[in-house]
Amino acid sequence: MEGEVRRNGERRLQILQALATMLQEPQPEKITTAALAARVGVSEAALYRHFSSKAQMYEGLIEFIEQTLFGLIARIVADTHSPPAQVEAILVTLLSFATKNPGMTRVLIGEALVHENTRLQKRINQLQDRIEAQLRQCLRLGGDRLANASAPLANLLLCLVVGRWHQYAKSGFTRGPEGDVAFMLSHLLADAASTGSARATDRA
Repeated sequence: MEGEVRRNGERRLQILQALATMLQEPQPEKITTAALAARVGVSEAALYRHFSSKAQMYEGLIEFIEQTLFGLIARIVADTHSPPAQVEAILVTLLSFATKNPGMTRVLIGEALVHENTRLQKRINQLQDRIEAQLRQCLRLGGDRLANASAPLANLLLCLVVGRWHQYAKSGFTRGPEGDVAFMLSHLLADAASTGSARATDRA
């Protein structure tokens, strides 16, 4: 029984890896279960013994993304004491994840989910909301000036990340997403601190 469970787990992982690999083709066609089965080297019936639907396969990819990203973010928050440094490390992590997992980038921006179950896009929206909430929390701890601008700045930083993900995917994975992050962040934080200070003065 234990050996069978392990083999099933290995096959599920193999299917998800094959799906991710197909998604990283520069100009991917709509992925069918027939094409995926052929890539794995099994029948379509074999796919459905491990996943009840293609939507469940995409859910498996989203679960991997969630576990990986939020595990890394939790480590950053625990190990990095400066809130601005936390924010920079989180942004670098989000963008480098895309570089290392191009197929997953198409899931993160929703491109791979266009013709799939709508609950998948909702789950990606929730993932992005969680990232924004974590950035906002870090900024709130970065002093009054950043705290006063935490909500709009967190949203702007999320838009930066998602925009870079889009550029990376739409370029056929030729335009890397990680360039000039420190430069842009330094200017955004400086402008936000100035704006936050002005808001605080206005309220005084």
